Amino acid sequence: AALLAEFLQELAPEEIPPAARLIIGQVFPEWEGRALNLSWRAVMAVVDGLVDAPPEVREQISARAVDGGEYVQLLLEQNRRDDPRPRPLTILEAYVTLEQIAATAGRGSRARKEALLRTMLERATPLEAKYLAKVIYQEMRHGVSEGLLLDGIARAAGVKTKVVRRANQLWGDVGEVALVALTEGEAGLAGATIRLFRPVKPMLAQTADELADPFQRHDGRVALEYKLDGARVQIHRRGNKVRIYSRRLADVTTSLPDVVAEVQAKLTAGEAVLDGEAVAVDDQGRPLPFQHLMRRFRRVHDVAETAAEIPVELHLFDVLLLNGESFIDLPCEERWSALEQEAGGLPLVRRLLPSTVEEGEAFAQAAHHDGHEGVMVKALDSAYTPGGRGKAWSKLKHVMSLDLVIVAADWGYGRRHGWLSNYHLAARDAETLEYLLVGKTFKGPTDAEFRLITEQLLALERSRQRGTVIVQPQIIVEVLFNEIQESSQYPSGLALRFARIARLREDKGPAEADTLQTVRELYEEQFRYKGHPA
Repeated sequence: AALLAEFLQELAPEEIPPAARLIIGQVFPEWEGRALNLSWRAVMAVVDGLVDAPPEVREQISARAVDGGEYVQLLLEQNRRDDPRPRPLTILEAYVTLEQIAATAGRGSRARKEALLRTMLERATPLEAKYLAKVIYQEMRHGVSEGLLLDGIARAAGVKTKVVRRANQLWGDVGEVALVALTEGEAGLAGATIRLFRPVKPMLAQTADELADPFQRHDGRVALEYKLDGARVQIHRRGNKVRIYSRRLADVTTSLPDVVAEVQAKLTAGEAVLDGEAVAVDDQGRPLPFQHLMRRFRRVHDVAETAAEIPVELHLFDVLLLNGESFIDLPCEERWSALEQEAGGLPLVRRLLPSTVEEGEAFAQAAHHDGHEGVMVKALDSAYTPGGRGKAWSKLKHVMSLDLVIVAADWGYGRRHGWLSNYHLAARDAETLEYLLVGKTFKGPTDAEFRLITEQLLALERSRQRGTVIVQPQIIVEVLFNEIQESSQYPSGLALRFARIARLREDKGPAEADTLQTVRELYEEQFRYKGHPA
């Protein structure tokens, strides 16, 4: 934080916003929607034009490199044809070039993007090229998180960290926060508020294993809400203008014209920022699996036709702003009351104020039987903290498990460099005895378990394909997941959603792993409660 503060204080005002973003691998604020759209192939096409490196040297460097950025650095250090061109890169020059890359579109855009990138890399040192590559892929991995950057901004400006953090929550741009903090101080940040048509990060929840934990933590003063199996949406409305933003702050308005029309027709408030969930449903109103909703979110052409095929229902559960007044600091129960008054004909998520844990558990079971993921538990006195994941909100999901076989693993990168850590999970076909993939995951194991599993897998190695090690199917793991989806990627035709490893099953052999037939039965069982895709 001290290093960051010293650096920021040295910058000219116009350098502060791009520098603050680039430190954490961002080029533009998340809500802007601009993207570089540069592939790894395009980056390597430019780098290849600057180096002479035979295939065997590239393989050696690839094995040593922690990530793509370090690969670029090592390749340039060892095999560059010419020294960097004179006149070092500046922050503003690099940023303007990145803006130009993002703005380049249409026929021939790839060649123009590569030409712009080349103008930077020809002047960049290998270390600078490393971090330019990391910026492009938003994989900085240098120990500076957004939170640590905000600490540095607070130090540089001499203001309280909580004031800086709140401004960032509301503005969603560390660049603007840094500029205002360093040029206007605490007085400039104190005026931060939610702005219409600039989405804020959604408030998040911690995972709870049992309802009793959050119930007791908040002395029973909680609300339970269905955790819908849909996509989080943030709705901004002023008059007839309505914009809808995804959980990641992308503008998805054009993909949801039916939701826009419903908000325009039914919402009482003329000006509002609302939090809710969009759920795809079948012709009986039952929720469809999540992947079918994603077809709506990705659709930019033939939207009306897709909307007819996959209807979407909107369910609201929170309000952040109403008619010019911010509601985020009000207690949850007051925000809900205001939402009830202003929602008009828009449906609210199903909700309960349980008097006992048993009553809440029955509500959670009802949520599962209605085809949803589980329940949210919200403290009635909690404020809305954009981007925060505190103990005020908890989520309890319906979880399933399978015992599956690891048939391959990918070498990790970043912190997991040197470990086989992305595991290919397979179920055994009881008829053909073939092991067929149903998912991949790197989530769950501890560092010690990563090391142990790496040793065990290398002892079972059959072959390698680039960064993937194919192994004998011997190691069994218990895998937790929330849903089974159709998949065109895997020969099994199925894929686990939110898969994570719970434990090694050293007591089981591969013949005792769950079969593909069991996975298919679980897939079909889901539709007792969910809508079945046509």
